[in-house]
Amino acid sequence: MPPDAAASPAQDRILHVLKTRGPQGAQALARRLGVTATAVRQHLERLLDEDLVAFEDVTGQVGRPKRVWRLAPRSDARFPDSHAELAVGVIEAARAAFGPGGLERLVAARTARQVETYAERMPPSKASLERRVAALARIRAAEGYMAVSSRDPDGGFHLVEDHCPIRAAATSCLGLCAGELRLFEQVLGPGVAVERVEHVLAGGSRCAYRISPTGKAPARRT
Repeated sequence: MPPDAAASPAQDRILHVLKTRGPQGAQALARRLGVTATAVRQHLERLLDEDLVAFEDVTGQVGRPKRVWRLAPRSDARFPDSHAELAVGVIEAARAAFGPGGLERLVAARTARQVETYAERMPPSKASLERRVAALARIRAAEGYMAVSSRDPDGGFHLVEDHCPIRAAATSCLGLCAGELRLFEQVLGPGVAVERVEHVLAGGSRCAYRISPTGKAPARRT
């Protein structure tokens, strides 16, 4: 298959599962997709030829090493990128024109604007934290972050973003990620703590946040 050929629907599904569920073995992918492991391995080999996936052979306590598949960096092109090249260019131009302080003010203004637009789409402040987190996940999903929310047994919540459509811009300007934490805290309202527990720019496969009433979230942030 030529390197730039479009992936088949089955291959797109494999990429989506690896994106949303993280590294998987062929058997696990087959069960999730309802096809045979042989078919999955054939698709994975084609995706490997295109540099869209990579694998690691993990040695367990018993038996042969298990081959675990994950997305390769080139797969980012299969998901929304929010005009990465343009965004990076604008950031670099702003840094050159206004200096680091000016760029910080620009990011702060962007965050303030996001707070306003998100607030218009959030439930009333008296709504439960669960409803507010779910609404935030819907807003982020609509922006291309592939976001979902879930409840923890201890009463807190998780917000998971399986894709970062501004990854290139965030790599160039780390303040964008700090701005997201402030954004979440402000739109979720007072009495809520937000902790980033997994971060794409720190080597994670996704960004994940622990959200809980004040005093229940761990103190450390990444």
